[in-house]
Amino acid sequence: MAEKPPIVLSIAGFDPSSGAGVTADIKTIAAHGCYGVACITAMTVQSTAGVRRVEALDPSLVRETLEELASDVPIAAVRIGMLGSAKVVKAVVEFLDSYRAKVPNIVLDPILKSSSGAELLDAAGTRLLIEKLVPLADVITPNVDEAAALTGLKVTDLDEMRAAAAKLHRMGSAAVVITGGHLEKAIDLLSFNAKSGVEEEVFKAERQRSNSTHGTGCAFATAMACHLALGRGIAEAALLAKTYVSSAIAAGHPLGHGTSPVHHLYRMNEQRRAAGSGNQS
Repeated sequence: MAEKPPIVLSIAGFDPSSGAGVTADIKTIAAHGCYGVACITAMTVQSTAGVRRVEALDPSLVRETLEELASDVPIAAVRIGMLGSAKVVKAVVEFLDSYRAKVPNIVLDPILKSSSGAELLDAAGTRLLIEKLVPLADVITPNVDEAAALTGLKVTDLDEMRAAAAKLHRMGSAAVVITGGHLEKAIDLLSFNAKSGVEEEVFKAERQRSNSTHGTGCAFATAMACHLALGRGIAEAALLAKTYVSSAIAAGHPLGHGTSPVHHLYRMNEQRRAAGSGNQS
């Protein structure tokens, strides 16, 4: 009998282009050998060209969905993405408070704006996220712009990333990965509480010149959640997630008229090529 895969829960919005949000998360979860379940927090009208409209769902529907899933299946990790409104943030916080023992490895991806500039969480929701969700999460994964918005600090280089991470720790975060894919050098900073104090890891890579970057933050946070669900430590999870996203960007292909999505399932192509070469005589 096959071993049951870990179950990873995505709490996020719906992106019709499947570059980000719950459908992208499900692809990322499947790519890591886990089983994905999802709770949609908001509907969006968007494509690769950008976000046109956001409609947050009724918070009672979000809360009921989360409770139904948690009472039915063992959740090994959670990725929290776009929440859409303060009322939805409150519903998610209440769920996590009530089911904390059943919901480990919470990865918070604090999505505040789309890459096209659309507001994805109102000011009241952002305040509630900072006050309630940041301390509840096991790790938060802001990019440099999100880290700046959360802390009120300028975040444009490694030293400023360190300062922002230190402030996020003071705000209650146990572990922080600030992703610097928007910088000239793709630097990610992991800072986490350990027995000996705060430790850090810096991950560096050449910035890829690619248009297939839609959904990188979602893919990174979800990949981290998967590796934590599989029992890996936080530093290894961050490194493997960065490697996955880099490969998914490199394997991307043009889609639509805007920013193309990463190729979440690029490993399937590698497997097909390997199988094809094995059949050659």
